[in-house]
Amino acid sequence: MTELLTGTGTADRAADAAEELRLRRELAAVYRLVAHFRMTDLIFTHISVRLPGPDHHFLINPYGLLFEEITASNLVKIDLAGNAVEETPYRVNPAGFVIHSAIHAARPDAHCVLHTHTKAGCAVAAQRDGLLPLNQMSMEFHNRVGYHDYEGIALNLAEQQRLVADLGGHPALILRNHGLLTVGETPAQAFLRMYYLEKACEIQVTAQAGGAPLTIPSPEVCEYTAQQLSGTADADFQDDDAYDLAWAALLRLVDRIAPDHRN
Repeated sequence: MTELLTGTGTADRAADAAEELRLRRELAAVYRLVAHFRMTDLIFTHISVRLPGPDHHFLINPYGLLFEEITASNLVKIDLAGNAVEETPYRVNPAGFVIHSAIHAARPDAHCVLHTHTKAGCAVAAQRDGLLPLNQMSMEFHNRVGYHDYEGIALNLAEQQRLVADLGGHPALILRNHGLLTVGETPAQAFLRMYYLEKACEIQVTAQAGGAPLTIPSPEVCEYTAQQLSGTADADFQDDDAYDLAWAALLRLVDRIAPDHRN
């Protein structure tokens, strides 16, 4: 019996190690894609992913590296208290810990958390009415994005409870006067949500800059479109594998432009 239990434990540890390596490479790919699509803010902002197992460990970027320098091996593994759980020459951005640890602890489905400070995202975050349903990219987030009022740089643990409450069960959060945040069950899902949330913000700012009156579809059409994009609408056709196909294409892109992300 002891041998059986020992063998099982060894197999479990091997499986966890293989899954951690897969997640490290996928998260590193997301960092490189964020850099490629110019959604970075020098060494600031953060993307994290929860690791399997009961320890509530997650991976986050080493503070001080550009996103284009992130690899699978230099990601930092920390616990929910922000402590590194493996030897590393790097430290973690404290604001990244405050934001990401709160969401990972509160949302079991939020395996990946992605936060940006882009020009268009910050512009929409500064607008009183927030994200408008001006196009079908933004309609993905119709009634599905939370708003968190600005409290200063996220260095205070007391903000965590309010941030989590404002996110609620949404896939995205607009941090007013600050930036954008998305969550996903996978790094791929969090990235694709951010990609289209960013595009929606870019389109909104561009449309507003034109100065012409804006056309906004009815709430019913916006909701139906959101359901279509989430695969829950009653429609003649479904496109259930669209994001999977898009992610596979993005991984091919990363392998071409930044093959060292796997290291």
